[in-house]
Amino acid sequence: MTFLTAHPIALDALLAEVQGPDAGGTCVFLGTVRSGGEADGIIAIEYSAYDAMADAELGRILADARARWPEARVAVRHRVGRVPVSEASIAIVATAAHRAEAFDACRYVIEAVKQGLPVWKKELRRDGTATWVDLSGEPVPARDS
Repeated sequence: MTFLTAHPIALDALLAEVQGPDAGGTCVFLGTVRSGGEADGIIAIEYSAYDAMADAELGRILADARARWPEARVAVRHRVGRVPVSEASIAIVATAAHRAEAFDACRYVIEAVKQGLPVWKKELRRDGTATWVDLSGEPVPARDS
């Protein structure tokens, strides 16, 4: 299964993956591209990935979440390509019999993604400039060629 998409994330499809009659709690997390304030003027973020590695890592993260919360069901999608401001770059949906497990599983997945998913991002600005940023959101220093 691929967890990456070049298209806007279909939240209905993710919800359908995890819904069931025993799901009393559903937690949805959407990470959206933000403008970064007037000084930054971000208009979009361009995400790129080593697809096979990113899919494998997302599969491992979901397996870890299922091991920690066996009664929870979790689905995730991450965008690649150009994602404009206000659109979701990642969506995570978790369901469980009780809300606490759904929240915990959802939070676990986003934190694991932020710690090391092999997806890179380049902030595209209104003035035509672009900056590669690391997982923490800090600019990557330019290297001399």
